[in-house]
Amino acid sequence: MPADSRMTPAPAPTAARPDHGGLSGRIGRIGRFGRYFSRPAPSDRAGTIGLPGQAGLPGRRVQLSFAPADRPGPGRRARTGIALAGLFGLSGLLFSASGAIAQIPVAPVPAPDRTQDAAPDTPWSFALHGGAGVIERASLSPEQDAAYRAALKTALEAGGAVLERGGSALDAVQAAIEIMEDNPLFNAGRGAVFTAEGRNELDAAVMNGADLTAGAVAGLTTTRHPIAAARAVMEQSPHVMLIGPGADAFAASTGLEQVDPAYFFTERRWQGLETALRQQNLPLPARPAGAPAGGMAANDPSAPPLNERKFGTVGAVALDRQGRLAAGTSTGGMTGKRWGRVGDVPVIGAGTYASNRDGCAVSATGDGEYYIRASVARDICGRTATGSTAQTAAEAEVADADQLGGKGGVVVMGRDGLPAYAMSTSGMYRGEIAPGHPARVAIYADETPQ
Repeated sequence: MPADSRMTPAPAPTAARPDHGGLSGRIGRIGRFGRYFSRPAPSDRAGTIGLPGQAGLPGRRVQLSFAPADRPGPGRRARTGIALAGLFGLSGLLFSASGAIAQIPVAPVPAPDRTQDAAPDTPWSFALHGGAGVIERASLSPEQDAAYRAALKTALEAGGAVLERGGSALDAVQAAIEIMEDNPLFNAGRGAVFTAEGRNELDAAVMNGADLTAGAVAGLTTTRHPIAAARAVMEQSPHVMLIGPGADAFAASTGLEQVDPAYFFTERRWQGLETALRQQNLPLPARPAGAPAGGMAANDPSAPPLNERKFGTVGAVALDRQGRLAAGTSTGGMTGKRWGRVGDVPVIGAGTYASNRDGCAVSATGDGEYYIRASVARDICGRTATGSTAQTAAEAEVADADQLGGKGGVVVMGRDGLPAYAMSTSGMYRGEIAPGHPARVAIYADETPQ
């Protein structure tokens, strides 16, 4: 008989030792994959044992894990189990009272099918906003109303398409926001407002609720899609926030599209800047070099109102089929802002936050200084973590910011996939989409998405 198929002799007798729940002291047999010995044990233990090889096969090491009887968990037995894995193609084992191992040939056992153990898909859900403010029916022409609703639906469908094909919440948020950044109707990306110096300075943030990673940028002037730059900070750098020329340089280093600053120029926003500066008796800056003569002019029936009194921000929240939450926000800030002012959008916990643990994702739009002071986005998730619904939490936190003097609104996604909206203004561009429910949008505070 070959040496590697004989019974391994038991070791010489030794002095009696206390039994601490190890392998010795009980005889059992592990035959097919997944069987267990049971033996009380005082603590969790784990280790490996070496198995001799069979003819033509190398020896193997097998992991043993011991779990105490008083701490059962998912997939454990209530009593301590000694689980042997990886026995495919090996022999059975016999444990004697002295702990010796005998080798008994058994048929190879295939790995069990675990597909039935996978969690079922979570129904995805997606919602977004295009800014809140003094948005009233009397202030929008029928053409402007229709243009905003169509733009919201386009962005919603882009985010929904990502989720429908199994994409991540982060991918959906980025896809929708990039579309809004390219639309001059919204104060983000190409529709951004101007600083008092006549520049477009762009901010954005994104957060992954699954692991609480986040990225933010502020003061971008050449990166076409700030939301993509924020995600690059999150995924390709050790930092959370980058600002100014350094942020643009980083975005360029990751391959993100760079454009001439004149790309962001729109005639409508320039006219808005001139109006705001005259009202404050501030000097008018020179028209930016390379600024196009065309664009959304004052006589464009679908252009934003010249007297627009809106907190310019776009944002999105998503729940994907894997149950992951994510949030993202992008903005051009305030018309006529000075001294490098940065609002709540890129401040994680103020304008943007997501947490699977807390069960919510938030994108805010409003008076940035007050939303920073109230830590609006983080506090909403804090409320849902203690049992509040997304709607209740959103309304309570917007009211708190309003008491400080800050107007605005939020869109919130709960872990149940139900979007929530709250605002202390007369309107907020917003909408939602889900499986079986086409894109639905709303503008005014007294209407629901439809």
